[in-house]
Amino acid sequence: MGITFKEEVTMGENASQKKYLKFYQKLAYGSGDLASNCSYGLVSSFLLLYLTSVMGMNSAVIGTLMLVSKCVDGVTDVFFGNIIDRTHSKMGKARPWMLYAQIGVSGCLALLFSVPAGMGRTAQYAYFFVFYTCLNAIFYTANGIAYSSLTALITKNPNERVQLGSFRFMFAVVTNIVLGFAVTSAVSAFGGGANGWRMVAIVFAIIALVVNTISVLAVKELPDEEVTVKEDGKSAEDKLSFLDTIKVLLKNKYYLMIVAIYIVYYIMSNLVTGSGVFFATYYLGNEGIYGLLNMMKMFPVIFALIIAPFIIKKVGNMQKVNTWAYGISCVLGIPLIYAAVTKNITLFLIILFVKGVFAGFLSGSLNAFIAEASAYTTRTTGIRMEGTMYSCSSLGVKIGGGIGTAAVGWLLAVGGFVNDAAVQTAGATNMILWIYLIIPVLIGVLITYLLSRLDVEKANQKWDEEHQNV
Repeated sequence: MGITFKEEVTMGENASQKKYLKFYQKLAYGSGDLASNCSYGLVSSFLLLYLTSVMGMNSAVIGTLMLVSKCVDGVTDVFFGNIIDRTHSKMGKARPWMLYAQIGVSGCLALLFSVPAGMGRTAQYAYFFVFYTCLNAIFYTANGIAYSSLTALITKNPNERVQLGSFRFMFAVVTNIVLGFAVTSAVSAFGGGANGWRMVAIVFAIIALVVNTISVLAVKELPDEEVTVKEDGKSAEDKLSFLDTIKVLLKNKYYLMIVAIYIVYYIMSNLVTGSGVFFATYYLGNEGIYGLLNMMKMFPVIFALIIAPFIIKKVGNMQKVNTWAYGISCVLGIPLIYAAVTKNITLFLIILFVKGVFAGFLSGSLNAFIAEASAYTTRTTGIRMEGTMYSCSSLGVKIGGGIGTAAVGWLLAVGGFVNDAAVQTAGATNMILWIYLIIPVLIGVLITYLLSRLDVEKANQKWDEEHQNV
């Protein structure tokens, strides 16, 4: 016998109040982003530096190869999301993919920082392209989509979903702060040069594998019958073809808006991350300050993630909180540029910290927005497709990250950046300023506008009100 809409709404209301997770499970889930950023953070922050400064490869060529790789990568996101939706195992839908894909992620990470010095230059570019593509398009995609979709598969409580987002991004922030301080020192400790980078990559690959395994085993997915309404023994998503799945996604404007937010957010993020070392070294003239810049940019996000669930719960609307917070962050970008131009480091660090607090609200809310968009799909089509819906996070990270990282290489080349030069030209240093600060402010304005239109919570509430007597 089928479930009526009224019964399902009542079940949904009860689920929104029920607590599904213990504190250690929230913590363990969040640690999955530590594992993720051991690879993503190392690659986005230091791979370009390793390839250009250590291996002597051309930044523009590397940037182009990264973008081509990301175009391939973007195709696989919805594909893996669809496969996860169709997976049925004792571990659930997402956990097996998160567990086993990390083996490939860790292997490819070690290989990316082990470019054979004896190869010809063309062979080195091919080697980089193959393992960079395997890392991102296959293993990181499968692992990342599975990890993100767990937000909707291990709890139906909206506040717990926001908390999970906060926990995971806290771990991401802490990991990136540690990377900023520890990586270059660790490379030196291992003897520097190519061998130093290879050993650091191996260490982080092992750490990621261990922590990811802990994260997977600490949580359990809800029973399939609790989250999926079936007919004739099959769920609605099992009956969909891959093409039909794509059509359902494209009809959900909120999915498309979240994809757009992810893409522009990670273009901005990778511009900042990829140029951070260059900004500290060549614009501020102090390579050692990079770790401090990274900490002052990211540590306030932890504070934001702690208070975000409480503020959002009090206001009762993620969209409103995030739109205002991100708008304020954008405005603060203007005095931040002034502090950088005048080389007022103290003022720069203070503004960077305050700006990070306001920008940090979005980090903990993105997964919760996807859960709302997924719920909108279920309401309007009767189809549950969490894995496919969460492909927008991986898709956005990959496309945005690829464009952002590639753009750093291109723009450095346009600015006249010279590998291994102790002093760069004025054109190169000005370009570094644009990459690190000015362009991100412009992108932030676009993100604020998109957030102002992302009224998926209101749409879900309106739909419930219109159908409560059906």
